[in-house]
Amino acid sequence: MKLGRLGVWNPNDRLTPPELARLLKTSEDLGYSALWYPESVGYEALSSAAFMLANSKTLSIGSSIASTYARDAFTARRGLIGLAAMSDNRFILGLGVSHASMVTARGHQYDKPIPTMNAYLDGLYGSEPGADQWPVMLAALGPVMTRLAFERSMGALPVNTTPEHTRRTAAKMPAGKHLAVAQKFIIETDPVKARAVGRAELAMYLALPNYVAHWKRLGFTDAELQNGGSDRLIDAMLNWGSVDDVKRQIRAHFDAGATHVCIRPVHPNGDYAARDAALKAMADL
Repeated sequence: MKLGRLGVWNPNDRLTPPELARLLKTSEDLGYSALWYPESVGYEALSSAAFMLANSKTLSIGSSIASTYARDAFTARRGLIGLAAMSDNRFILGLGVSHASMVTARGHQYDKPIPTMNAYLDGLYGSEPGADQWPVMLAALGPVMTRLAFERSMGALPVNTTPEHTRRTAAKMPAGKHLAVAQKFIIETDPVKARAVGRAELAMYLALPNYVAHWKRLGFTDAELQNGGSDRLIDAMLNWGSVDDVKRQIRAHFDAGATHVCIRPVHPNGDYAARDAALKAMADL
């Protein structure tokens, strides 16, 4: 599996195809090794991966994440094999069990995450030779899903977490596995402005039970998860400050044992100049 040190995480559903092609070129020109994207209300995960692979040359393209409820395991298997073969093995299938509210809205029944993922991986791998080395990773925050990620895939994809969580996770990571941490950031030294951006970015996550449970495991209190989140929570989830401040905060994940960090520049919708400037500022990490 091709996965370098530093990648970009971007909500691609907010971009038109030409805008997405420009982001791919910018990321590649700046030397990033991967571009990660979610599957939400926008583009379907595998078809959009095909577009991104066709419009890039060196980037690994990783779903972060493709929902297990969006396609059956057989379809995911054939998609993974096809995309890998057509792109010099630059595709990474990041899988997750999504969230109950999102799954039931699509007409599915949301089942227990661990048995659901185990069964999906059984169907994904089947009896294909070499399946244990396929470029598959799992969205994982809690200890049980993280253990499953290391046992049955190439590694874990945590988001909205801290260097301390990275340290704990890396301590349990077997040799040869990957820990790819997603980290939001903004180059902004005004705490009022930075935290306002952070609260807008985290609003949807504060309504999702698995993130609330995750933050409680990290030591945040119920009170800190109310009314848009405490300053301490926002500061932990969104790296902000000067360029040097943000670099130091991102390096903390590497120092804690992350093998890869995918950075998410948070910016006003449509301000791609700010996004590209932020990516340029972080590229030498």
